[in-house]
Amino acid sequence: MLTSARVAALSALLLLQAGAAQAFCGFYVAQADSKLFNKASKLVVAHQSKGVGDHDISITMASDYQGDPKEFAVVVPVPTFIERKQIGVVEISTIDHLDAYTAPRLVEYHDSDPCYVPPKYSELGARTMAMSPPTGMGRSMPERYRGVTVEARYEVGEYDIIILAAKESDGLANWLTDNQYRLPDGAQNVLGSYIKQEMRFFLAKVNLDRMQMKGQSFLRPLQVRYTSAKFMIPIRLGTLNANGPQDLIAFVLSPRGRVETTNYQTVALPTGNNIPLYVKQDFGNFYKAMFEHSVAKKDMKAVFLEYGWDMAWCDPCSADPLKNSELVELGVRWIDSDEPKLYRGSRGDFPGVYVTRLHVRYDSEHFPEDLMLQETANKENFQGRYVLQHPWQGTADCKAGDSYFDGLPDRFSREAETLADLTGWDKAAIKTKMTENGQPFESRKSSGFGAFWRRGFE
Repeated sequence: MLTSARVAALSALLLLQAGAAQAFCGFYVAQADSKLFNKASKLVVAHQSKGVGDHDISITMASDYQGDPKEFAVVVPVPTFIERKQIGVVEISTIDHLDAYTAPRLVEYHDSDPCYVPPKYSELGARTMAMSPPTGMGRSMPERYRGVTVEARYEVGEYDIIILAAKESDGLANWLTDNQYRLPDGAQNVLGSYIKQEMRFFLAKVNLDRMQMKGQSFLRPLQVRYTSAKFMIPIRLGTLNANGPQDLIAFVLSPRGRVETTNYQTVALPTGNNIPLYVKQDFGNFYKAMFEHSVAKKDMKAVFLEYGWDMAWCDPCSADPLKNSELVELGVRWIDSDEPKLYRGSRGDFPGVYVTRLHVRYDSEHFPEDLMLQETANKENFQGRYVLQHPWQGTADCKAGDSYFDGLPDRFSREAETLADLTGWDKAAIKTKMTENGQPFESRKSSGFGAFWRRGFE
């Protein structure tokens, strides 16, 4: 690996039809954030197009590095020279907030009394619902570092930053190796491909003295901002680091709409599925199994959409929307940081920020190319959302009640089949757990369950 650290897939260039509002409702009860995945890196990208081939980009890289900070280092290809004012650090709590806000979620619904007869629509009357939704320090290197130029050195928070230009991959590899950037096998070829694209290299190491002086006990996310025609995530260096597949969760903030990959398939994860009630006690394991099963179905060659929505509202919410000041901290420079500064849209006021959450599990075999991205005008709402539908818990002494209770075993069976299809889990084992947790498959007329069904789901 480049070092023992892995930083947000070693990304560098992330340069990504409006639909009708869709109401999900329900009561949020759990979320599946990035902490579920042991090898998950997080990357936040704020992107605003300034015209064809001209993009303002801000990338914030959250490291999942664990170990001695002096061993931490990162190498990121960037499309242009980076000045000091284009580099910063942000608080990890802001990224954690965005993670929680966009995380796949579990929601609950409760059946109403099947014997209840609602009044006729004409008696209610018409009812409507509205949802608002440096100057370069170039100096020649010895022959061993042929073609390498140190263009700038900066101090940014607890980090020492170097901006390199290179013309030959062997000179760059020698420079990195001699400066304690441990290179994996195959790195020289990948570095050479970025050199051919005339990219620079953004290098960061931890300065322990400054870190201790500032009282920092953890590494804050690094942010770099630039303008570029490039719109991509260069993950190939990250695949060289890997001891097995890695997870990348990319949050892309844009004023226009959803972000998608162009050279790999972008797939929306299954959503809106009714699943057995017992999953509430172990939603994390369910989501991991569902994601892994989805990855396997696509032969690990797809990027998955986990969330897409305007920032101002959600339904149901797993966290409060980010404040304008937090969005600006993450690089959203097209809005004001004052609160609340909202923009008028077709569904009411919103902050002019659409967030796309993409999740990819990758390795060098299945993802031989960097992720190429495009921004679309699609603002359709999407969230990974899984539903617990609680049966009516009272008695129901009417014909409709009899039909309702008689139909529950079939409904439970469909939930078991859905869970097995989503996760690959054994259906018989699922049914056993459902029965143990109050979702039997026998009719209430069957022996042994009469008393249970007569008293309802108490």
